[in-house]
Amino acid sequence: MTTTNSKNSTATSTGTNTITPLFAKDYNVYINHTDAGGIVYHANHLVFFENCRRDWFGQLGLNGYFLQTDNGDIQHFVVSQADLQYKRAILLDEVINVRVDKVELKPASMIFHQSIHRHIANSDATGNINTSNSVLSSAKIVIACVQNQVQAEAISTDKSDATAASNAPMRPIRVPQKLRSAIEQAISEQMGSQ
Repeated sequence: MTTTNSKNSTATSTGTNTITPLFAKDYNVYINHTDAGGIVYHANHLVFFENCRRDWFGQLGLNGYFLQTDNGDIQHFVVSQADLQYKRAILLDEVINVRVDKVELKPASMIFHQSIHRHIANSDATGNINTSNSVLSSAKIVIACVQNQVQAEAISTDKSDATAASNAPMRPIRVPQKLRSAIEQAISEQMGSQ
């Protein structure tokens, strides 16, 4: 597998804009990713996007799912919105390149713009091989930052109070500073490399 970060990325074309991804990694497409026709099942696009975000966080030196505060509270991330555009089929046994193209930091969430590409080798008239990238799908995924809450014991015997307490195990929080700083640094490096 190949991993690319913002320091040595190749530029990619998406429409007329050329961008250098914040992070890119190659993934193999296996039979368990596909349907009976050998085409990646639509929900597995989300799996590839998730794996890419997790691998990027790992490269940044962060646990991709959980952060712990100084007082022991657990902070984590949940997908609150996903907008996907399927452009071309991803096929069994392909190697695809999954990217984090851009991240928008909000006070209590992060918006990831991601894409999946196919590498196609083409020969020009002189016999030189040019590599172009074909966009297979793109996504805008909103990740909310939340913190686990300790469930309060119900004071009354009314079951509706106990149900309300158990239905709210998380609360939204601000993006943790360590994560915010790591992403801001990666964005700064990306801007410097363009």
